[in-house]
Amino acid sequence: MSLLWRHELPPRPAGRGPKQTVSVDAVVAAAIALADQEGYAKVSIRAVAAELGLRPMSLYTYVPSKDALMVLMVDAVADEDAPIPWDPSPRERMAALARHVRAELIAHPWLLEVSPWRLVLGPGRMRRYERQLAAIEGIGLSDIGMDRVIAVLSEFATGNARVAIAAARDTRRISDAQWWEVHGPLLAEVMPSSLFPLSSRVGAAVGELYQAPADPDGGFEYGLARLLDGILREVSTD
Repeated sequence: MSLLWRHELPPRPAGRGPKQTVSVDAVVAAAIALADQEGYAKVSIRAVAAELGLRPMSLYTYVPSKDALMVLMVDAVADEDAPIPWDPSPRERMAALARHVRAELIAHPWLLEVSPWRLVLGPGRMRRYERQLAAIEGIGLSDIGMDRVIAVLSEFATGNARVAIAAARDTRRISDAQWWEVHGPLLAEVMPSSLFPLSSRVGAAVGELYQAPADPDGGFEYGLARLLDGILREVSTD
């Protein structure tokens, strides 16, 4: 916890042992860059030390464990979150909140590998939560209602980001056209329209429009609009 709030706490006197040659911030930044490039599974004390030109054991003088490093990484990313643009429309502010969550995950896909449950609260995450609350303060929600709206919008954005990230990874390996070229003949044989009339009709329409199995970007905007419709309807009737 003290590492998370290190910039807000009084500086501690230097302990015994070798003088530190980099900062905790530099260690966290190197770990984030490694995770962005290689994935969270590739982040280790040894790998981060190598990125910084340090011996693995010396990194423990900055962070006590990989778990502690992960908490610092998540909070540092949250601290980079841009302010939600002020708009007189509550709808646009809530939409911006959800889009920020989605964009952060797409920029840092490894965040999906980190459990969101009971993450230690650091300054970055608290500042972001404060900004999110400020975006919906005064629109007619109770304190509990504001927290629930942030949670629902964040969870929806997270689910959609997961699909968008998977789509981007898969299409880098093989395009949708190439996939159908390989598997299409067999699927046409085992999935005749006579057995799956609705699936065949809807699937053909979807495939023609999306040129892919799904449309994460369009699905996000459609789902977000429906969520906001429901939230604002509830506010207007309270």
